[in-house]
Amino acid sequence: ARPPTRSDISATQTHMSAHVASSVPARARVYPRASAVSTRRASATGTRARFETDSSRADSCRSLSARDGCLAGASRVPCRASTPARSNVRFAVSALDAAMPFDNEARAAKRLKKLKIGIVGFGNFGQFLARRFIQNDHAVIATSRGDYEDVAKKMGARYYRDPDDFCEQHPDVVIFATSILSTEATINSFPVQRLRRNTLVADVLSVKQFPKQLFLQRLPDDFDILCLHPMFGPDSGKGSWKALPLVYDKVRVGDEQSRRDRVDNLLGIFADEGCRMVEMSCEEHDRQAASSQFITHTVGRMLGSMELADTTINTKGYESLLNLVNNTSNDSFDLYYGLFMYNKNATQELNRLELAFSQVKAQLFDRLHTLIRDDIFDTDGSSPEQLKKAWEKAGESMNERGYKERLIDQVNSTGVIGGSRDEHAGKGAESEAPSR
Repeated sequence: ARPPTRSDISATQTHMSAHVASSVPARARVYPRASAVSTRRASATGTRARFETDSSRADSCRSLSARDGCLAGASRVPCRASTPARSNVRFAVSALDAAMPFDNEARAAKRLKKLKIGIVGFGNFGQFLARRFIQNDHAVIATSRGDYEDVAKKMGARYYRDPDDFCEQHPDVVIFATSILSTEATINSFPVQRLRRNTLVADVLSVKQFPKQLFLQRLPDDFDILCLHPMFGPDSGKGSWKALPLVYDKVRVGDEQSRRDRVDNLLGIFADEGCRMVEMSCEEHDRQAASSQFITHTVGRMLGSMELADTTINTKGYESLLNLVNNTSNDSFDLYYGLFMYNKNATQELNRLELAFSQVKAQLFDRLHTLIRDDIFDTDGSSPEQLKKAWEKAGESMNERGYKERLIDQVNSTGVIGGSRDEHAGKGAESEAPSR
């Protein structure tokens, strides 16, 4: 037996380098360290890797090679094995050349196929959706009654003034972002026959039963139908969409896996933006929306007609009311009318709101004792016996049939209690007591 020569060590180094280079990419147990002395650089298309090693790595390989040489001749020549240098060989992964099972981005890319999304109605809301679709690397085409070619070009979308040219682009998804009042006329005149037979058609209206029935009646049977309602808009959703609700109903989707994946891809855009995904039937949506959205718009418009203004002593509640007025005033009256006209539950909620206001108003007048106020304000210094008699007289008057109704009518017609405006004006001049 002979000790290992320089040529043996060199051959062993070559063997070890090839072994490490071929085994490391396939082993998931090799973890990077911050103090790494070796860097793995992988190409984007293959699995080959190149290792750059400094002098410390070369010394480690020499130690391993010497040990392997000694072990090879251990039966003939005693040799003291050197300390394993595995701890000195460190690797830092600078790039991955293929998707790994733990790669979340790879899974998302597999799930979210890039779509060609067509938007019909390129107003404020249509542009609002288009910008976010483009940010997620989806292709967007648009058509509308107005001329939005410059707007679309600036955001990276393609605009077609002619709906026929729009349909001949064969988008994967067509989203109707028109106003509620114009949706029916738009669908009736839209050349759906130029679209592919299995096109996915969706809407983003604030009412859901109406477009659902319209789609089922007017669209070919081969079309998929998805009803959407983003419960936010350009104002409330101008930043992040996190936790903002998106209501959807898969009205009709084909059995093919590709068609189901297409629906999931579209919904995935909203899910990846952080929306709170709510699957709900169109009927249940309209029932709940009448109690929330329609009432909100109604109260906001009522307060807006009062011309509320800032004061020097604003409370948090008052500021909330001012914000409500500002938010509802930014929406057109056509939207508000559409929420009323095309949601059969809106009339019932409007009646409930009116009844609730009447009940609160009646409750106030039930406790309004006009005669007591007269005695309090006009008989300063009265004795306890006189005040007691005034209270008893007021009680008898309040128990008279129809008194409350007459009192309400009087306030509504004159704006004051117990006489006309002129009478109260003269009375106020004669006495320092406050008027009723």
